Amino acid sequence: MKITDTFEVARDIDSVWALFQDVPNLALCLPGAELTEDLGDSRYKGTVEVKLGPIAVSFEGEATVEPDEAGRKGVVKGTGSDRRGGSRAQMKIDYSLEATDVGTRVTVDADIVLSGPAAQFGRVGLIKEITSRIIEQFVACIEAKLAAETPEEAAEVHAAQVKGLSLFLASLFAPVVRFFKRIFGGSRK
Repeated sequence: MKITDTFEVARDIDSVWALFQDVPNLALCLPGAELTEDLGDSRYKGTVEVKLGPIAVSFEGEATVEPDEAGRKGVVKGTGSDRRGGSRAQMKIDYSLEATDVGTRVTVDADIVLSGPAAQFGRVGLIKEITSRIIEQFVACIEAKLAAETPEEAAEVHAAQVKGLSLFLASLFAPVVRFFKRIFGGSRK
């Protein structure tokens, strides 16, 4: 599954780039993510807990970060498995930063492959909704970290948890809500 998203951070590109290079600190901004070990050479072990509707998976695995400072872009590659449920995940994320008039535009192109039970519950609509919520939390956390007055304050900033059941229910009812909005929304002015 391919997911592309772009968001803006109201901070200069040098500050955003520096935070993206501080992988342990940046990981605190990803809901459900926890680094457990720095393996050196930009390789990390960790876990990512995700709720996909009625099931929760906890992927344990490794990720490699390959930054390109000159181009202000990078690649993150990771694999993980859920020991309890047998699900597996692979991901490749390309990210790039671009200076704008109001701060920094971040573009993320992700290619995610799920297998096992997570793939059965991980419908494209649900995954996109979860991804959208994760990015909202990620951006809010980055903004808060960059706005912190001291490194100690920044280290205390963590992303909020994304609720899986509410996302699952929202994704189930979203087509119905859109249908009724089309019917009733078009007649009012």
